Amino acid sequence: MKILVDANVPAAETCLAALGEVVRLPGREIDAASLRDIDALVVRSITRVDEVLLAEASRLRFVGTCTIGTDHVDTRLLAERGITFASAPGCNAEAVVDYVLISLLTLAERQGWRLAERRVGVVGAGNVGGRLLARLSAMGVDCLACDPPRVEAEYAGRGDAEDEASAGFVSLDTLIDECDVLCLHTPLVRQGPHATHHLLDAERIAALAPGSLLLNAGRGDCVDGQALRARLSGEGDINAILDVFENEPGIDASLADLAEIATPHIAGYSLDGKLRGTHQVTRALCRAFGLPCRVTLEELLPTPPLRSLALGEGLEKEEALSLAMRAVYDPRRDHDSLRRASRRQGMARGFDACRANYPLRREFATLEVALAEEDRHLATLLAGAGFRVGRRLE
Repeated sequence: MKILVDANVPAAETCLAALGEVVRLPGREIDAASLRDIDALVVRSITRVDEVLLAEASRLRFVGTCTIGTDHVDTRLLAERGITFASAPGCNAEAVVDYVLISLLTLAERQGWRLAERRVGVVGAGNVGGRLLARLSAMGVDCLACDPPRVEAEYAGRGDAEDEASAGFVSLDTLIDECDVLCLHTPLVRQGPHATHHLLDAERIAALAPGSLLLNAGRGDCVDGQALRARLSGEGDINAILDVFENEPGIDASLADLAEIATPHIAGYSLDGKLRGTHQVTRALCRAFGLPCRVTLEELLPTPPLRSLALGEGLEKEEALSLAMRAVYDPRRDHDSLRRASRRQGMARGFDACRANYPLRREFATLEVALAEEDRHLATLLAGAGFRVGRRLE
């Protein structure tokens, strides 16, 4: 068996070498010619798997994407050709939630407000949005959620306003009216009753109240970038945190400059999330070819460089959160990296270079935060944020 793998998929040799020959190529260099003698293809989100790519793939029997999203894959075409498809749902969801929480905390510190005093609206309550809602709620943050497809599925296709309320959801326009922070975590759907392309269009962006914060760590095409740039550069009375953009990697540099935090589609780029994705796709490939999967996820995950953090006594809640979160990850590093790379190489090349050379990053759950007995009141907050909580040795 010959397996073509995106060069940015970690541990592919460890997982797949026993199954056949592993060939590596950068995701944007995978083309029709490279698939001529390939039996299995493993990609990430930047490779479009469509009729053009598959034009010469006569031997291809399996396609796997080590990502949650699948909008870059023509799954209908794969089914028509009898090619097994697998994705990695939930693999990097925890990493994206980590990104959202530390980004919100960073902006709160920068602007002098507290997250606990804001109401957060989450658009899309799937693998990422559902986890974000759970963590925010556990941290004591007031939340609202919008997810019409889920409401429709759970209420036998009715999905009216009464059903939304019964399911604990509200409409997107209600979310915009009533929330201070709006977090987008929807897939990209271009057609149909629940299309998300330009879900936040010019009208909805104009409806955002002054002082609102828009965070998009879902899909760039879900926001009208031109309309957002116009609001940010014109009235300048809202804020944006953007990990995804239209037209990646050649994104709108002026929009990135206007964002409080702008990062190159790396919200889910934890080592843990990437390795989960590799392992999930490996298991699916083994099932497709009737082969045993002998590698476990535990074997792939290395010991984190920082396993425990002992906090001092008498910290305020925000101080404790900031110390713990930044011990694991700080999004300002990625914001600055994108800015430097884009100035040196141009936006498109710089954007891709940041992703291809992404530094080691772990997840909040890999860190145990040790507290003194008198600070045990912080345990619920820190555990809610995603950390393991232990007792500090005196």
